[in-house]
Order: sequence, then C-alpha cells, then structure tokens
Amino acid sequence: MDLTAFFKDKTVKPSAKTGLLAEALRTGMVSPQSLLDFSRTAKDAVLGTCIEAMEYRTKNEPAAISSEMLDFVISCLGNKAPRVRWESARVVGNVIQSFPEKIADATANLLPNTAHDGTVVRWSAAYALGKILEAKQPVNESLLPAIENVMAQEEKNSIKKIYAAAIKKARAK
Repeated sequence: MDLTAFFKDKTVKPSAKTGLLAEALRTGMVSPQSLLDFSRTAKDAVLGTCIEAMEYRTKNEPAAISSEMLDFVISCLGNKAPRVRWESARVVGNVIQSFPEKIADATANLLPNTAHDGTVVRWSAAYALGKILEAKQPVNESLLPAIENVMAQEEKNSIKKIYAAAIKKARAK
C-alpha cells in the first residue's frame, strides 16, 4: 500500500483511515517498518493517525511492534500535538511490559505529560505509567512516590482511579 497516496485520498474520511490502516497492518498490506519509515516525516495530523493505527494493532498483539518502532513512539511523547502524545502513550502502555529495557526512557518521557493541560493526554499518560508500575520493575522504587505526588495534584477522579488501581497492583505480592 502506498501510504502517501492513502493519506492524500480525499474519498476516504479521515476518521475511517485509522481503521483501514490498522487493518492493513494486521493483514500485512502495510509492514510495521514501512509505517515507521513513513511516520518519521509525517505531519502531526497524519502522524497521529499512524500512531493510532499502531495503538489499535498493539492493543491485541503487543508483539506487533519492534524495538525501533517503540523508540520512535517514546520520542513522540514530547510532540507538540496532543493527539500524537496521547496515542503514543497508549502504544507504550500496550507494549511496555514486553520491553523492560525501554521503561526508563518511557517513564522519563511520560512524566511531563501528567501535568499537560489536556485531559486525554493526562489520562493516556496515567494508563501507560500504570502499566509500567504493574510490570514491577526496579524503576517502581522512584516511580511510586512520583505517581503518588502526581495523583495528589490530579483534578480528575477518572485519572486518579487509574493511578490508584496501578499502585494497588504494583504493591500486591
């Protein structure tokens, strides 16, 4: 599939492109590597769709992402576009337990998003950080107090619940 032509096609609604792209990834019509290569130069709106397709794909199959792709997604956590940030956080949350060596970088890039103005960005960061806590890695020693501090400052109960559930799982034996 020619991704440039796909995104230029005005006959397909932007909202439908994510599902079509995710299905193309699932069936092999688009390789993860070609999506990664395309995403590296995509503008933010297209990049958000590409990462959302990765999120759909990794939700049921975390192994569908390469280490190189995860590095790219982790770097996108600091993107100026909120959609790119939240989609990236969801991908990280879906796959991070399979990549324990990436937890430190992911955590460092996720923590700034806990103070973002956008609720969806904060919710997605909470989801990913919660999955990191649940992985019960050595980073939890410093991450738990940081998350408790974030939780105390968070205004939305829905986000606080994500942190509380993750903390409970992290502390369970």
